[in-house]
Amino acid sequence: MAKKLVIFGTRIYGEMVWDYFTHDSDYEVVAFTVDKQYMTEETFCGLPVVPFEKVETHYPPDEYHMHIAIVYGDLNRLREKKYLEAKQKNYTLANYISSHAFVWHNVKMGDNCFIFEHNTVQPSVTIGNGVILWSGNHIAHHTIIGDYSFITSHVVLAGFCEVGTNCFLGGNVCMRDQIKIGNFCWVGHGAVLNNDIPDFSMVRVEGSQVKPLKEKVLNRYLSSRSMA
Repeated sequence: MAKKLVIFGTRIYGEMVWDYFTHDSDYEVVAFTVDKQYMTEETFCGLPVVPFEKVETHYPPDEYHMHIAIVYGDLNRLREKKYLEAKQKNYTLANYISSHAFVWHNVKMGDNCFIFEHNTVQPSVTIGNGVILWSGNHIAHHTIIGDYSFITSHVVLAGFCEVGTNCFLGGNVCMRDQIKIGNFCWVGHGAVLNNDIPDFSMVRVEGSQVKPLKEKVLNRYLSSRSMA
């Protein structure tokens, strides 16, 4: 019997998550949920939409699982916030691993992860909670990816690399082996990393320049984390 799933999110990514879970998993998606103030319709993808504030009365967590379908807004803080709220409601948060991805048997993975097609995840990799691996990445052996990080496409992480929490890695980023990226880092498309990157950094493609996040952006992240 298929496990039943409620998806948080009714935007384009929510539609994609519904499509993948529906056609390539052992879950049956039965409904969507969003915060009441953002509800603009009562159905999405032909399924009911219910307010997140009361989702457990419609779909109790002992009978239904959930997946938080939010991308990288506010350096993944929005996904983290809803992940924690769903946990407080006692939901089991479902992972999706494409049948066209290669994930070795001893990979350690948290929950609410989404791994698209054509990812290669080698032995002894550790993936935290709420991580998204878009299509076509190479995650080499003994690498660690922190909670709520978002890896776009065609990213290459060599062996023994470490990506902190709430990071964003743009397309075609390449990391040499044993490189560490700190928490809350934004790495631009095409960057080549040969040295460690400290917390709260922005890496620009032009010469892979490392700059601190703007003060107002940094303060927003720190403030939101202290309120979590």
